[in-house]
Amino acid sequence: MYLPTGHLLYVQGGTLMAVPFDPAQLRMAAAPVPAVEGILQSGQAGVAYYSVADDGSLAYIPGHVRGANSTLVWVDRNGAKQPLAAPPHAYRNPRISPDGQRVAVGIDELGGQIWTYDLARDTLTRLTFEGSGSGNPLWSPDGSRLAFSSGAPGSLFVQPADGSSRAEQLTADEYRRIPNSWSPDGQFLAFHETNPTTGADIMVLRLAGHQTQPFVQMPATQSAARFSPDGRWLAYTSFESGRAEIYVQPFPGPGGKWQISTLGGTEPAWNANGRELFYRQGERMMAVDIVTQPAFSAGRPRLLFEGLYLPSAGNLAAYDVSQDGQRFLMVEESQQEQPPTQINVVLNWFEELERLVPTGTK
Repeated sequence: MYLPTGHLLYVQGGTLMAVPFDPAQLRMAAAPVPAVEGILQSGQAGVAYYSVADDGSLAYIPGHVRGANSTLVWVDRNGAKQPLAAPPHAYRNPRISPDGQRVAVGIDELGGQIWTYDLARDTLTRLTFEGSGSGNPLWSPDGSRLAFSSGAPGSLFVQPADGSSRAEQLTADEYRRIPNSWSPDGQFLAFHETNPTTGADIMVLRLAGHQTQPFVQMPATQSAARFSPDGRWLAYTSFESGRAEIYVQPFPGPGGKWQISTLGGTEPAWNANGRELFYRQGERMMAVDIVTQPAFSAGRPRLLFEGLYLPSAGNLAAYDVSQDGQRFLMVEESQQEQPPTQINVVLNWFEELERLVPTGTK
């Protein structure tokens, strides 16, 4: 955040850093200095929970970097937990391989790269090495490849799951693009992109020829698209009603859409049998019965379990579902903590900032 005082702010490891910045020459005028310590920050998204008003008021949620030391856990439909043997890391968006033998997962604190975890051998192996900020892995239907996003603003890549060759870039570095779901036939990759003109939209990439077309494009934010097991439907999150809800539309269309959640919902995921759709409602894991023949219909959402499991950035599912639909692979902080309960407000903070980090403008 750039302030009218001439300071550039950013958060690093839960500490708000400030540095005098010359916007005309695009350079720092001095070394960064810690300004406020103990600000809540998401280890998965890097999001820091603070804001500064033009009148000099600072507001922030006190805390630390969440998810920096988390574990992978199995959770059954009743909420019973079974931790995996994988060592604690800043895990994000785990995905189970089609054969159920491996897990692909992003690890933030190890250079922001993708790793695979062998469930039988309890071994963690790094897959990506180039660039930074690699994450959001997706297994191809046959388990031979992984799609993921990498770089800034964020392009789509695909790489052999055994690391036998380098990653192939699928899209240009034009907008931020996050892979959401691979179609069951392996022909399409659904993703959402952040376009400065239209916002976050759901797009579909045809792997043969790398042709892209919009699927859901409107002023509201759309994300987290998931193909149904038969490939005929796409579930996704949309803020078109003013809050996040889960919707389903036929693929490739045309056709109407059905709202699945009733009191808000994010992070949709299908049961492999195609007859059930899961989503999260805050700390609650919800399930909805789905019927697609002879016509689409959805049942009443019901609660499966509750728990303080890490949410995902951008409404992507921060969890995955076992092939039998009986277990959920979640990310849990090693030290459970309660949700934040207060917001700190500092009035006339610009005076303190100028004392800590002089800009020479006063």
